[in-house]
Amino acid sequence: MQQTIDTVAGSTHAPRAWALAGTLLLAACGVGASSDLVGEVDTVFKFIGPDHKIVVEAYDDPAVKGVTCYVSRAKTGGIKGGLGLAEDKSEASIACRQVGPISFTGPLRQQDEIFSERTSLVFKRLRVVRMVDATRNTLVYLSYSDRVIEGSPQNSVTAVPVERATAIPLRR
Repeated sequence: MQQTIDTVAGSTHAPRAWALAGTLLLAACGVGASSDLVGEVDTVFKFIGPDHKIVVEAYDDPAVKGVTCYVSRAKTGGIKGGLGLAEDKSEASIACRQVGPISFTGPLRQQDEIFSERTSLVFKRLRVVRMVDATRNTLVYLSYSDRVIEGSPQNSVTAVPVERATAIPLRR
C-alpha cells in the first residue's frame, strides 16, 4: 500500500507532506468554542466578493451554564475575505448575560481563556478570557485580539454577577 501511495504522489515524502499540510490547514482554521450567528450588517459594499460587515455571534460559556457571551466584530469582505485570506480588524465588543439559572460544571480557574477564534489566516486571534472576582461573586469576561508579533490594546469587558447564595467554585 505504501508503494502505491508513493508512486501516485511521485515522492517517498508525499504522505508526510500531505499530513503536514492537513495539520497546518486545521491549525489555520482554528478549533474553538462553537458559536451561533445572531445577525450581521453590511458596512461596505464590495463589487467582487462578500461585503465588509459586522457580525454578532453568541457563545455559551462551556463551564458556566446559564451564561452566554455576545461578541460583535468586523469581518473583512472582498476577494481576500471570501477566500479566508483577509485579516479582520482588532476591534471587538462583548456583552455577557445570564440567560438561565447559573450552575458550574466544576471548579473554575481564577482566569481562563474560554473562546478563541482566528481573525486572519494564521497569526491573529480574537480571544475571550473569563476572570473570577471572588470578592464580588462576579464573573468578568474580557475580549481582545492578539498576534504572534504584536497584539492590540483594543479590548472590551463585561461582567455577570452571580447571586450571593451561589458561590463560584474556585480551583485551588
